[in-house]
Amino acid sequence: MKKLTISILSTVLLFACMLTPLKATTMDNSTPTSTSTAATMSAAETNTLTTRLQEIKATDKSGMSRSEKRELRKETNSIKKKLSGGVYISAGALILIAIILILLL
Repeated sequence: MKKLTISILSTVLLFACMLTPLKATTMDNSTPTSTSTAATMSAAETNTLTTRLQEIKATDKSGMSRSEKRELRKETNSIKKKLSGGVYISAGALILIAIILILLL
């Protein structure tokens, strides 16, 4: 009985977490569409950001002051935020995960 409950809840969770975007089948080319910042960045921009990260990692930080190190840290964090995409979990999926964890414990 417990295996049946777990298998049913896991299938419901899998169906809830599937990403099935509902988009219109026809798109008008004259209107611009909004996308995420990571998707709109060109390859040249990503290359410059990654080279900047490599330069920051290669620098000798032993002779720097605390404020300079802090500025470099802030810069690396902002670059990493620009390069990485976010992971979003819907409220329904979060509730299902909580229910499954409660049932398993």
